[in-house]
Amino acid sequence: MSLKTFYLVMTIVGTVIPWVFFSRFFAENGLDVPLFLQSLFANGAAGGFSADVLISIFVFWVWSFADARHLGVRTWWMVLPAGFTVGLSCALPLYLYLRETRSGTDCRSPY
Repeated sequence: MSLKTFYLVMTIVGTVIPWVFFSRFFAENGLDVPLFLQSLFANGAAGGFSADVLISIFVFWVWSFADARHLGVRTWWMVLPAGFTVGLSCALPLYLYLRETRSGTDCRSPY
């Protein structure tokens, strides 16, 4: 399996698995976004994990923006809605897939 294929598969997996949990939450509570956000910090364990992921995705967005400008990944913007609607588990492999598929260049040694 090529890296490009692996990243695409992980983008799909990283979308489906979180949405299994999200859809269960919304099925039980309706589309109550404030409750969803409150639940991210319901206790110390959830809050620590949520803070870790939120900080990580922010750092990823900053790095990937700079990396995309450097490498000419024109569709970088796709990681923003992926991060907001799913999370880092979708946005990170999606960017790596986009990075691998940019036209006609070798992405393995960008610097």
